[in-house]
Amino acid sequence: MHVTFYTKPGCTLCDEAEQMMQLVSEEYPLTWTSVNIEDDDDKHEQYMLMIPVVENEGRVLCYGNIGYADLVLLFGD
Repeated sequence: MHVTFYTKPGCTLCDEAEQMMQLVSEEYPLTWTSVNIEDDDDKHEQYMLMIPVVENEGRVLCYGNIGYADLVLLFGD
């Protein structure tokens, strides 16, 4: 599955979530496009209190403190 990963520079939770996504992608078909919310005023307003955010086809799948288990539940078999 390909998802959009909303993030911003200096976000520790975002860095940790992306590391978890990398681990999950080693076992499950997960790819993503990272989007810096600071580059888009609408996305910044929408997600500034939620990041990191994992979204697919306009639907938020998870946000905030995203762990390995959260992602496996979403993308695992």
